[in-house]
Amino acid sequence: MLSLLGLLLVASGFLALIGINIFELLIGRRLRVPLPGPLVAEANLPHVLIQIPVFNEAEMVAEALQAAAALQWPRDRLHIQLLDDSTDETSTIAQRIVLNLRAQGTDVLHLRRADRSGYKAGALAAGMARCDAPYVAIFDVDFRPPSNWLRAVVPMLIADKKAGFVQSRCEFSNYATNWLTRIQGLMMDAHYTMEQATRYRAGWLFQFNGTAGLWRREAIEAAGGWSADSLCEDLDLTVRARVAGWHGVFTMEPVVPGLVPEKVRHWRVQQRRWSTGFVQVTRKLMKQIWTSDCSFGLKLSSSFLILIQAFYPCAAVATASILAGVLLRGGDATDYVPLLDGFAAFVAFIAIGLTLVPYLVLRRGPLHQYLLTLILLPPMMIYISLSNAPAILKSSFGGTETWKRTPKSRALPAGASTDDSFGDL
Repeated sequence: MLSLLGLLLVASGFLALIGINIFELLIGRRLRVPLPGPLVAEANLPHVLIQIPVFNEAEMVAEALQAAAALQWPRDRLHIQLLDDSTDETSTIAQRIVLNLRAQGTDVLHLRRADRSGYKAGALAAGMARCDAPYVAIFDVDFRPPSNWLRAVVPMLIADKKAGFVQSRCEFSNYATNWLTRIQGLMMDAHYTMEQATRYRAGWLFQFNGTAGLWRREAIEAAGGWSADSLCEDLDLTVRARVAGWHGVFTMEPVVPGLVPEKVRHWRVQQRRWSTGFVQVTRKLMKQIWTSDCSFGLKLSSSFLILIQAFYPCAAVATASILAGVLLRGGDATDYVPLLDGFAAFVAFIAIGLTLVPYLVLRRGPLHQYLLTLILLPPMMIYISLSNAPAILKSSFGGTETWKRTPKSRALPAGASTDDSFGDL
C-alpha cells in the first residue's frame, strides 16, 4: 500500500502539469514566455565557452568538435574546450581535429586530466578554471547544436538578469531506429515538451539536462560551482542555483539533436545513473530546499521534481508485492482486479495526457505506431524499475555508485533499422 501511495504522489505531479496545460488552453495564452532578447552589436557580443566532456567516445568526438566550431559567433570570443578523460584512441583522434581547427583560427583547448576525479562535474570545473568567459555552454559529445544556437540563446540570458541558464529542447536523431528508441523518444518528447516547458511556464523549478544548455558563470559560482557529490551533477547545480536566487529559461527552439541508447543494457546503465543521482540529490538538498527563502509553491514543485525517481522503487515494490500476493493465493488474482483496473486507468490517463500532444505536434508518425509504442511503455518501465531498484535503495541508505558512461552509436541513415535491441533483455 505504501508503494502505491508513493506512485500516486509521483503521479500527482504529472497530473498538475497536465492541468496547467489545460488551463492555458482555456485562457488562450501561455503563462510565461522567454523575454525578447536585445539586439547586441557584433562588437559587443560576449565571450562564450563551449565545453564538451568526453570519455572513450572515438566515434563521435570529431563531429562534436566540428559542430561547436561551426557555431555562428565572433572567432575571438568563441572558446571551445574538449574535456577529455578518455583512455582509448579518442584522444588521438581528437588531437588531430583540434590541430586542424586551430589552423583555421578556432580557439580550441584539448584538456586532459591526470585522473577522472569528480567525473563529468570534475571535468567541467577544471575547464572553467582555464577560461573566464561569462557564459558557458555544455554539450554531451553526441549532441549537435545548430549553427545559430548561440545567436538564439545568449540574448535570452542577457534579457533576463536573474536567469542562471537556458535549456534547449532536445531531439533524437536515432528516434526511429527500433522500438526501444521509439519508447525513449516518446518519453523524452513528453519530458521536454510537457514537463520541462510546463514547469518553466508555471514558474516551477525545472532541470538543466546536462547538455544543450547555456549557463551564466555568475550563477554557477553563486551556487557553489560544480559538485561531484551525486551522479546527477546537472540536477544538483540546478537546485543549488535556484536556492541561491537564480532561475532557468526553457526554449523550444532552436532544437538540439542528440542520441538515445539503442540497446536495453545501455539504457539500463543510463537510467540507473539518473535514478541513483536523483536519490543522492534528494538526500543532499531536500532540507536545504525547505529551509530556504523560496516560496512554499516553489519548495513543493522542487520536491516533486527531485522525488520523481521514487517511481522506480515504488513500482518495483508494488509489482513484487502483487505477484507475491497472487502466488500466496494459489494464483488467484481476483482480489487485486479492482485495484489494478483503477490504477491502470489512472496510469493510462497520465501516459496519454503527457505523450499524445507532443507526438501529434512534433509529427512523430501515424497514430497506430503511437498506440503500439504506448502499449510497450508500461512493461519496459516495470522492467527498469525491477532492474534499478537495488541501486536506488542502496543510494537511499547512503551507498555510492560509480559514474558509468552510457554507450551510444552514431545515428543510422534514414530508413535503417536494428530491431534486435530487445535481445539484450
